[in-house]
Amino acid sequence: MRSRNMLAVCGLAAAAFLAQIGASSAQTEVKSPTLDAVKKRGQLICGIDTGIPGYAYQDSSGKWQGLDVALCRAIAAAVLGDPEKVKYIGTTSKVRFSVLQSGEIDVLIRDSELTLTRAGQLGLEEVTPNFYTGQTIMVRKSLGVQHVKDLNGATICLLTGTTLETNIADYNRANNIKIGTLLFDKPEEAFAAAESGRCDGYTDDGGSVAAARSTMKKPDDWIFLPETLSRQPLGPHTRQGDDRWTNIVRWSHFAMLEAEELGITKANVDEVRKASTDPQVKKFLGLEGDLGKGIGLDNDFAYKIVKAVGNYGEVYEATFGSKGLGLPRGLNNLYNKGGLMYPYSWY
Repeated sequence: MRSRNMLAVCGLAAAAFLAQIGASSAQTEVKSPTLDAVKKRGQLICGIDTGIPGYAYQDSSGKWQGLDVALCRAIAAAVLGDPEKVKYIGTTSKVRFSVLQSGEIDVLIRDSELTLTRAGQLGLEEVTPNFYTGQTIMVRKSLGVQHVKDLNGATICLLTGTTLETNIADYNRANNIKIGTLLFDKPEEAFAAAESGRCDGYTDDGGSVAAARSTMKKPDDWIFLPETLSRQPLGPHTRQGDDRWTNIVRWSHFAMLEAEELGITKANVDEVRKASTDPQVKKFLGLEGDLGKGIGLDNDFAYKIVKAVGNYGEVYEATFGSKGLGLPRGLNNLYNKGGLMYPYSWY
């Protein structure tokens, strides 16, 4: 009798335990206020730069283009099935983080450096680098300098609300020199000031400096100094506390990297999807498994991204590479080609 009672008690305890696990699982299932808001709205609101070649700019027809814009489009394709369902909000370096904190945008993808200070003080998640670079200085050839140390007494244009000014101040202290700074809210204002001679050069991350040079009336009159003042991994930011949304942004970027490693492009993705027998390819494109459901997306979300925007290499070539600013791939190549771009394991 006692034995049967013990079995009954154990059975009830096991049932209660399983019910608790089920309830716990239900509570942790796909709960994301940002994802819910985007789906209800039917549109992604993406914070980008106000306009800088390479990252985010409007072409002659007024359409937004750029590396950061491509990631906005990729997220919209993954979540809403349509890369065009994006509202772009141009943000200055001074207000970009407060605009995200306030909820005015769903994600910030604005050539923004990932730093411990921002992670610790702003209440934001630093998702993953989508561009590796370093702070670079561009000066007129006529200035006759070859190295940053030669800029003692010079004035450099840069954007306010960034780490650029701090880096120059630290460089001044370390080398006992004085490089002055002139601050601006928008890149185009800083570019114009440098070209008009209000300052001796311009500094930003390497991609932005390449963009600045491309806007000058005589680009060949400007040179890049060989030293970098800092390493600058740039990437998207989301609000803390919405892990599911952060994962969606992260894996949208990783989908473009994985596609490049697998040799899948915007042009061949349909053919590959139809003909490939490779289990990894089939899982990646959503033909097998439930990889998408685990982060609250359709299983074919990666297919939708590649079909809409292409792989990372294609996007880089169109924006910073041979079809864009002519900036060598360098650190932004895949890890197996000498770069730092390394997606997490997909399977």
